[in-house]
Amino acid sequence: MAADKPHMNLAVIGHIDHGKSTFVGRLMFDAGAVAPHLIEKYKEEAKQKGKESFAFAWVMDSLKEERERGITIDIGHKRFDTDKYYFTVVDCPGHRDFVKNMITGASQADAAVLVVAAPDGVMAQTKEHIFLSRTLGINQLIVAVNKMDAVEYSEKRYNEVVEQVSGILKMIGFKPNEIPFIPITAFYGDNVSKQSDKTPWYKGPVIMEALNNLKLPEKPSNLPLRIPVEDAYTISGIGTVPVGRVETGVMKKGDKVVFMPGGTSGEVKSIEMHHEEIPQALPGDNIGWNVRGIGKNDVRRGDVCGHVDNPPKVADEFVGQIVVLQHPSAITAGYTPVFHAHTSQIACQLISLDKKLDPKTGQVKEENPTFLKAGDAAIVTIKPTKPMVIEPVKEIPQLGRFAIRDMGMTIAAGMCMSVKQK
Repeated sequence: MAADKPHMNLAVIGHIDHGKSTFVGRLMFDAGAVAPHLIEKYKEEAKQKGKESFAFAWVMDSLKEERERGITIDIGHKRFDTDKYYFTVVDCPGHRDFVKNMITGASQADAAVLVVAAPDGVMAQTKEHIFLSRTLGINQLIVAVNKMDAVEYSEKRYNEVVEQVSGILKMIGFKPNEIPFIPITAFYGDNVSKQSDKTPWYKGPVIMEALNNLKLPEKPSNLPLRIPVEDAYTISGIGTVPVGRVETGVMKKGDKVVFMPGGTSGEVKSIEMHHEEIPQALPGDNIGWNVRGIGKNDVRRGDVCGHVDNPPKVADEFVGQIVVLQHPSAITAGYTPVFHAHTSQIACQLISLDKKLDPKTGQVKEENPTFLKAGDAAIVTIKPTKPMVIEPVKEIPQLGRFAIRDMGMTIAAGMCMSVKQK
């Protein structure tokens, strides 16, 4: 039974054309998560469409939620099992959605597989995804060097790609020697669930083994309670019911809780998950909870719920460490983009650029730089334009990360180092 195994969320990241969906499809297929009769059915369809060569990718495309004919096939929300874990794939299709979902914690991943195509190697989006996953707290990574068939399974090319990717990983604090790099062809299944004879030079684990070797993250239940509010509903006869995912701590029925930044407090009357009442909620639980004494105007998306005796921190100002991913010109003091942190989106002003860092080492390169550009890492002081909850990443990592967006793109990602409270 899947339920008996520990559960992990797996993000599949990397450049859009590097074969992520084929990779996910192959994992599902090899793990037996796709029913054989469906595969048969698609093989048949592929044949009729003249795609004799059991077009695996086409089969996988066919399994995408909606076929062009509007048949919905639910492949168990992209769930699959290895011997040790059961995984939910947090697919990162649209780059923007990925960024947004990762930041709001809608898809907090425990580990990520970075898919890099052997012919292309590292592309801009590859870099961006690595930076983001690191800033967003993913610290377990597997690198799949895909499309090895397109480079004739060349060990030389594989080594070049490993070197390229390792350079970026080092720069942001990953240790490449602790990360498995696996040469694969997702389309044919090379080194996904079994060793491929096409890469006799490769002696490491295959993808399924590497997934088994991941470590289960600790549940942060010993940290203070923090539940970012995703939404709040008014239910007749019950009252106001905020919903959200418990990031840290434990909430029990009867607890006295407070919603910040507003400061409204009350007692937890009931907690519900999957339409069933539960006595307590733990990190990772998506819940609705009803609090005695709060009205519908007292709580909204972006608020954070905590215990009265250890309320979420409301920043008057905070110091952040950021990595600039892209910007059409340069960033200077006074810039006021939108900060996305947990479920809140608030315009914040960079009131000072304090230090420019060497992204490779984290050492200070320049004090009080006049501007920042793409690729720079820096320490900056930030002032939210309205009250905002954020926590130092060293105290509560789950509430210490943010992304900076402007002009429809992610300008930078960062973490909160310290908070000057209101």
